[in-house]
Amino acid sequence: MNLKILYEDVHIIVAEKPPKIPSQADKTGDKDMLTYISEYLQSKYPDTKSPYLGLIQRLDRPVGGAMVFAKTKFATQKLSEQIQEKKVGKVYYGVVCGLPEKTHEVFVDYLLKESRSNLSKVVAKGRANAKEAILEYDLLETIDTPEHGILSLLKITLKTGRHHQIRVQLSHANLPLWGDTKYNKGFSNHKGWTQIALWAKELTLEHPKTKKILTFESSPKDHYPFTLFEKV
Repeated sequence: MNLKILYEDVHIIVAEKPPKIPSQADKTGDKDMLTYISEYLQSKYPDTKSPYLGLIQRLDRPVGGAMVFAKTKFATQKLSEQIQEKKVGKVYYGVVCGLPEKTHEVFVDYLLKESRSNLSKVVAKGRANAKEAILEYDLLETIDTPEHGILSLLKITLKTGRHHQIRVQLSHANLPLWGDTKYNKGFSNHKGWTQIALWAKELTLEHPKTKKILTFESSPKDHYPFTLFEKV
């Protein structure tokens, strides 16, 4: 894999995670982003035996886009605090099956993660262990396709970070993501790998040392079905 570095300094490194690559080691044993970046740092700084690398965020394996990693323990602490305090801005592009009723909307749901199935679902407010999930979307473009009918390109601003949040909330609103075999009934019987049409487009954070606000962008323009849209 050709690692695409979006930004790097002594404190942080921002890279583009391709689809299919795990964020960190999982039960498949497939090579993950932490390993790829560790190898990159080892190659770039051969005099450092074990370069420090901290995992700050995760993207689901089928999801591509911008990810930030810490190169120092200080940066890990500061960036982790920003994540906990919901100060890190996350904007995604997603292609959904169907046409939203509104061009702009905010979804507020309560999600419950089921550990055995590794799935989440929307439940009633007040349910034990349920967590509030908030996202905002803007409709960017809609097209009609012969194979999948109406597809819509959404700009999704994530307000909270829950397990499978975007996938679950959009599916609950009858706007399932294209290619999602877990939450889109139209793809549930699909055999083999299907790329989920969800991409981490923008990542905004405060630099752990300089405190400057930085925004990093990653584009899915070369990935189907995003290639069908003009506004990617």
